[in-house]
Amino acid sequence: MKNQQLTPNTALEQTKRIGVGLAFVVFPLVFVFAFGVHPHLLAPQLLGPAELIQRAHHNDLLQFGHVLVTLNTALLIVVALHFMQRLRHTAGWAGFIGAALAILGTLCLAADKGALCLTMSALDTLPEAKFGPMLPGLLAMFSKQGWLVLLWGIVLLPIGFAIQASALLRSKTLPRWQGILFLIGVLLVAVPDGLEIINLSASILLTIAFVPYGIQLMLNLDQEARQVGKSLVASSKRTA
Repeated sequence: MKNQQLTPNTALEQTKRIGVGLAFVVFPLVFVFAFGVHPHLLAPQLLGPAELIQRAHHNDLLQFGHVLVTLNTALLIVVALHFMQRLRHTAGWAGFIGAALAILGTLCLAADKGALCLTMSALDTLPEAKFGPMLPGLLAMFSKQGWLVLLWGIVLLPIGFAIQASALLRSKTLPRWQGILFLIGVLLVAVPDGLEIINLSASILLTIAFVPYGIQLMLNLDQEARQVGKSLVASSKRTA
């Protein structure tokens, strides 16, 4: 058989694989940018609600980074589901529980950026005379009062991914160096506000681990297509 054309199912699998590969390339780079634009990186100190409000006020580049992180949460879900799929035969429960926790934490991250960071960008459009009286409300929000306490669920994100990283290491599903960088990176990326130099370092570790992984996923498209095509041909011969 010459010039065998791909079936719609094979083309769909290729497209999905491209998307997953891009997710692994883009998500750590977004974190590198977002943490890299934080001010005072070389003067780390824990920040309280008032300091966080002051830091975000009229900082357009920081707000843009927060927008990118909000959108980036969709890619984190792709990553969690991908590793759950890869672990299904070797550490199925760890893959599933890790994905469930990571996805819940990712939703909390999206809610955090929406409730606190994107809200600040809207309030920045007001004149200072109107912004000042809103400070008590902003302090309540950044202190996570009321139902905003649910935003602490963000800690589930590193916990879930750490479970998956540990399972990937134990099952040798990933090369050891990638699994170790994954585990260290996801644990350090959850360091509290004000210590972004640590978050940035963690994001660089994730970039080193996953950009090559994502590229490899995309470059293996033709090989996978041939394998699927061969299996389809073999299946048709058996049923003929």
